Amino acid sequence: MIQRELFLVQPADMLAFELLASHQGYQHIAGIDEAGRGPLAGPVVAAAVILPENSHIEGVTDSKKLSPRTRDRLFEIINAEAVSIGVGIVPPEEIDRINILQATLKAMLQAVDHLDPQPGFILIDGISTINSRIPQKLIKKGDSLSLSIAAASIIAKVTRDRMMVDLDRLYPGYGFAGHKGYGCASHLDAIRRLGPSPVHRLTFGGVREHVR
Repeated sequence: MIQRELFLVQPADMLAFELLASHQGYQHIAGIDEAGRGPLAGPVVAAAVILPENSHIEGVTDSKKLSPRTRDRLFEIINAEAVSIGVGIVPPEEIDRINILQATLKAMLQAVDHLDPQPGFILIDGISTINSRIPQKLIKKGDSLSLSIAAASIIAKVTRDRMMVDLDRLYPGYGFAGHKGYGCASHLDAIRRLGPSPVHRLTFGGVREHVR
């Protein structure tokens, strides 16, 4: 039975949820977050991070609140200090096949499966559980409330951004390195001019209208 609980309260600090799970007897608490649900191109990427007990990494918060340079710096620190990091990636063709919510949950489950050691408890940003027997709790806006989830958000965001830079080299003209696949005006104009690339999400508005 999947344990599901939505937290809406602001904890006293970024380790409150991790400490609560630890005090309940759980070991290896993992935070999970994703990057890339909204873009018109590229994969959705999820990360799961287990930090050392009572970890403190200055500046870790929701990746969207950080500059690219700060994210890159914290990415290296998290990789150096984490007990374990897992990453899950679901490509655009599978997003089109199973929808973005299911693709996101699949990426999250992949990320957890790649952790070693496996977590005793997981904290998930958002309102949807994953199909795992591991006890889990949902935290709305968890990337601003939990250190482990915030660390996962940075790992997922930097990993995906670097993938989009690589895809920009493979498919020039769309500007992937700049907008990372999001539907800004220049990206929508490129799709109209060039048609969708092999890494566009063909079921998404702004792309499907131009599928030939």
